Amino acid sequence: MNSTLHILGITGPIYLAIALGYVFTRQGMFVKSDMQVFGKFTLNLALPALLFNALSQRRIGEILNGYYLLAYALGSFAVALLGLFWARKVKGHSLSYSSMMAMGMSCPNSGFVGYPIMLLTLGPVAGVALALNMVVENLLMIPFLLAVADAQGGPSGQWKQVIVQTLKNLAKNPMIWGITGGFVFSWFDLALSAPLARTVNLFAQASMVLSLFVIGGSLVGLKAEGLKGTVTQITLGKLFLHPLAMFLVLSWVVPVADPALRTAALLSGALPMLGIFTILNQRHGHGAISAAALLLTTVVSFFTLSGVLLVLQHHAF
Repeated sequence: MNSTLHILGITGPIYLAIALGYVFTRQGMFVKSDMQVFGKFTLNLALPALLFNALSQRRIGEILNGYYLLAYALGSFAVALLGLFWARKVKGHSLSYSSMMAMGMSCPNSGFVGYPIMLLTLGPVAGVALALNMVVENLLMIPFLLAVADAQGGPSGQWKQVIVQTLKNLAKNPMIWGITGGFVFSWFDLALSAPLARTVNLFAQASMVLSLFVIGGSLVGLKAEGLKGTVTQITLGKLFLHPLAMFLVLSWVVPVADPALRTAALLSGALPMLGIFTILNQRHGHGAISAAALLLTTVVSFFTLSGVLLVLQHHAF
């Protein structure tokens, strides 16, 4: 009983904040366009500040963890490839539709949901795990899956253009700036002046609750249709196959010595998909089905994440 209450003490506030975002937006205190503004603030200011703080205040040896990057990349890519095979070869879907399914199964919401969960579970190492996750997701997973989607019916060299454009966008991404700046400050053992450090802290502290509120508000109006088909397959892939793949990789393929980082990788696999999942798939006409998958996966993840945390509490990983 005490174990269950402890786990609910971790997941409860996270999903309660998401629920409040949903309720207040549903009741008209906020509108969905407000969530876009809050989301921009979080992505462009709060999360970059958080990432910078997490990296700049730790030694470079603690954050340049090649084993973690490799394990996280292998586990995520394995699920993405399995998702592509299932959707394309078994179910006979188009490349863009298959890419949408694979993205939903393999790209977690590390920033908006993952960081709060890991912070309450693992403490300061959560920021390091978030930064390393962002490197894999933004430099490898998302560009790869977008290139697969855009290969559908396009000219033979289009996928290269997609990757180049994605990398250009990354160069303008404030979260990448936060990661890069944090690495630089850590590498050269630099520190911000007190006024600047306090300013960055103020923005960083706003990231957790605001990001969760945005997730809840963004779910308003979404409908979980087609539960027996694609939506259920994506949900099962994300909440069961992805953490299973991470467990197998961490147990038998890539040895990550730090138990906190091992736990962070496993929890990352058990998260719902990234918050911009629907946006990324709208341009191929898959907005409705991806929105339904996002809604169902986010709701079900409360129970599956609580279950993973309960198992981890009784069995060291």
